[in-house]
Amino acid sequence: MNGAQDLGGMQAFGPIRPEADVSVFHAEWERRVLAITLAMGAVGKWNIDMTRAARESLPPAQYLSSSYYEIWFEGLVKLLLRTGLATADEIGAGKSMRAAVTIRRVLAADEVNAALLRGSPVDRPAADSARFTVGDTVQTRQLNPRTHTRLPRYCRGRRGRIVVVHGTHVFPDANAIGLGERPQWLYTVRFDAAELWGTDTSAASVFVDCWEPYLDCPSAAPL
Repeated sequence: MNGAQDLGGMQAFGPIRPEADVSVFHAEWERRVLAITLAMGAVGKWNIDMTRAARESLPPAQYLSSSYYEIWFEGLVKLLLRTGLATADEIGAGKSMRAAVTIRRVLAADEVNAALLRGSPVDRPAADSARFTVGDTVQTRQLNPRTHTRLPRYCRGRRGRIVVVHGTHVFPDANAIGLGERPQWLYTVRFDAAELWGTDTSAASVFVDCWEPYLDCPSAAPL
């Protein structure tokens, strides 16, 4: 979606000033938000792409004025309300006020490390042949979806070259809106910086992972 989270290539946000405090958490509530997010993700009511989409759908003013874990918390609240795991009055009160909803799984404390180390692989068996191969020139589609996508705005409608073919992976655009995994071929595409930003840039190139539905053969002469 074209939301406030897609900041790549946007101007007027000022310089990046790294924090002196490099702690993973700046307050105890941030640690709790991460723990609750992991625990609730394990119940199986949503997938990782749905969590990203929930955070992206926050109003731009709220998103841009919120800290990292504030965004995580608000995204989790949206998912809890949407799936009926909690109600607005329960969220406001900070406690359960109704009978518990039956869930598929509870992530116990002693299972967390193993779950994090195992991760959630998203590569899938290929059902068909890749449309592109290393060295091919491609052009990204000019997408403006109302729902989740992993194609950044700054490289839409731009030409690049395939440098890696990764195999087939879960397609986030479909998975985020409940249409299933619909695996698609995934490529790394190299874009000349001038293709993205114009000649007034000090960068050389940018590499972006693009699923096959994002790509077409170029509409103009090859690079």
